[in-house]
Amino acid sequence: MEVAWLWGTRSGRMTGHAARLLVVNAGSSSLKLTLLGGGNQTLAARELAAPRAELDRDALRSALADGFADADAVAHRVAHGGPEFSDAVLIDADVRRDLEELVDLAPLHQPKSLAGIDAVSGALPELPAVACFDTAFHTTLSPAAASYALPAAWRERWRLRRYGFHGLSHGWVARRVPELLGRSGEELRIVSCHLGAGASLCAIEAGASRDTTMGFTPLEGLVMATRSGSVDPGMLLWLLERTGMSERELTSALEHESGLLGLAGSADMREVLANAAGGDGDAELAVEVYLHRLRGAIAAMAAALGEIDVLVFTGGVGERSAEIRARAVAGLGFLGLAIDEERNAAAPDADVSVSGMARRVMVIRAREDLEMARQARSVIMNS
Repeated sequence: MEVAWLWGTRSGRMTGHAARLLVVNAGSSSLKLTLLGGGNQTLAARELAAPRAELDRDALRSALADGFADADAVAHRVAHGGPEFSDAVLIDADVRRDLEELVDLAPLHQPKSLAGIDAVSGALPELPAVACFDTAFHTTLSPAAASYALPAAWRERWRLRRYGFHGLSHGWVARRVPELLGRSGEELRIVSCHLGAGASLCAIEAGASRDTTMGFTPLEGLVMATRSGSVDPGMLLWLLERTGMSERELTSALEHESGLLGLAGSADMREVLANAAGGDGDAELAVEVYLHRLRGAIAAMAAALGEIDVLVFTGGVGERSAEIRARAVAGLGFLGLAIDEERNAAAPDADVSVSGMARRVMVIRAREDLEMARQARSVIMNS
């Protein structure tokens, strides 16, 4: 890809932070398109159905022509960057090939990212495209935080380590919190809670990831909408050996039939909370399990930092459920955290702490699109 030439063709608008960025987020069942202006205002937005990473290219071309034609560059969310990619990168043939080789590390998510790249690049081949990685923020993990206690030959041959995910969300939190508090990010120790259909925590110190709950895959860690989170690996081996269950059946159950859905029969936290309030025993148990794991993980992240200055809730559940925030923090008083009931009802971006508390609790709107735009502009301006 001749970056300088491509840049020159669009230089009438692509100057500094004035670039119009098309942000492409390939999800599990959809492809989200957002056009951001130079001031990061949303100029256009569209969501297309994309089940199993299958994209209707005609529908995509039509959507891109209707409101997105003025884009100067494209930022793609990519699920996995492996150990190779610690920063966003301009996509060329070599990078595209490297991303294909990482499919084995994220077989459920990477193909969707690649499908989005191929489809948009096919429709807008003249625009420079940047890959922004959900794993890159966690490449600052220490060996102690990233390593599994597995045979060295396994770790080396198959690149077994904690990669972590939701890095674009946690990276945005690392930048947004200091901005809202009027403090330097270098002095803050933040525990970021991205609670959505997928959920993970991150221990952030001086703007960098020091620990996280997701690991080699997004299955590890917290209870999620349909994912189990961490379970005893011995139990999984027992199921494989004793029940005749296939590996595919086990994978499907852990990814799509567990979590809140497995406990309460619903993957929607709003429905689970409503059912729990109505006396549904399974829903009550699901909420308690969810909170038990969440509190323990928050404490673990604080321990990894040695202290906590700010606890942040973000993501769909983190932003919208005042009840989950209040009940989680109610069990964390020993960390010096407390939530004000009235403030907790406010919309993001907000400090919901009790007045006078040294340690803050905040609700931050998840804006991976803005973090992607920042990374993409930086890459292109320096290319």
